[in-house]
Amino acid sequence: MTAKPVCSIIIRAYNEEKHIRRLLTGIAEQTVKNVQIILVDSGSTDCTIEETAGYQVEVVSIPPQEFTFGHSLNVGIEHARADLIVMASAHVYPVYPDWLETLLAPFKEKNVALTYGKQRGAESSHFSEQQIFRTWYPEHSVSQQPFPFCNNANAAIRRSLWQSHPYDESLPGLEDLAWAKWAQENGSTIHYVAEAEVIHVHNESTTGIFNRYRREGMAFKQIYPEEKFTRRELIKLFMQNVISDGREAAKAKRFLSTIATIIRFRWLQFYGTYQGYKHSGPLTWQLKKAFYYPGNLAQHKTQVRKVQPIQYN
Repeated sequence: MTAKPVCSIIIRAYNEEKHIRRLLTGIAEQTVKNVQIILVDSGSTDCTIEETAGYQVEVVSIPPQEFTFGHSLNVGIEHARADLIVMASAHVYPVYPDWLETLLAPFKEKNVALTYGKQRGAESSHFSEQQIFRTWYPEHSVSQQPFPFCNNANAAIRRSLWQSHPYDESLPGLEDLAWAKWAQENGSTIHYVAEAEVIHVHNESTTGIFNRYRREGMAFKQIYPEEKFTRRELIKLFMQNVISDGREAAKAKRFLSTIATIIRFRWLQFYGTYQGYKHSGPLTWQLKKAFYYPGNLAQHKTQVRKVQPIQYN
């Protein structure tokens, strides 16, 4: 492609051979065709890179020791040629062929800095993870969102604003929240686009779940140093969410089959967050290995779209 791409898609990957091809297939099925795809690989030891064969993918490699979410994104965006940057986790895939079209549509307004789309869990996802997705990503879009929440597993930003303020490479996570906070404080807006839906495949081990929320707790404390997460809040939120998830599981006639995993997931979520808030110190290589390289609610009725979903084999 010689023409300037409509968008540059940055995909962060580490050992994603099971998922990356499905995402690339979904991108190929989009109504937006002229795109640049950049895969930032942080030391994969499987066939992640080989699985990109047959697709127009630019691979950029970084050493595992240098990885943070922010650094990986910054390296990828440095290679981008488009004015609009789309970020997608290697283990998501779009539901509809207008995913990119709808995610990018709000940028017609000059003051929009960031958009992010709906996420839903796969059938194999933890029940509580599915409830989190439904809570964080409602069925209806929100223009000019009043708070700085977003998620870089399925989001887009203006490259010009990134040039003024790259992602914070010192954070162990939540680089997206920190950037969104900066954008709003500088007069830009954030749009949530429910129609830009992806399936997010999270099949983490117990250690993986704990580490994810621990590093996000560490990051949140860095972004909002005045905030606290006490042992009392740990117990309160754990109990409230177990009860809420249990009710939803009962409605779905899945209570007996899921209650043990609900209790385990919610404990790992909030105990990990609690430990993250307690931790203060640099993001060492030992922590990076633990976090990134592990060893092995009431909602609106689901919105029905007229667009036919992508058919994946």
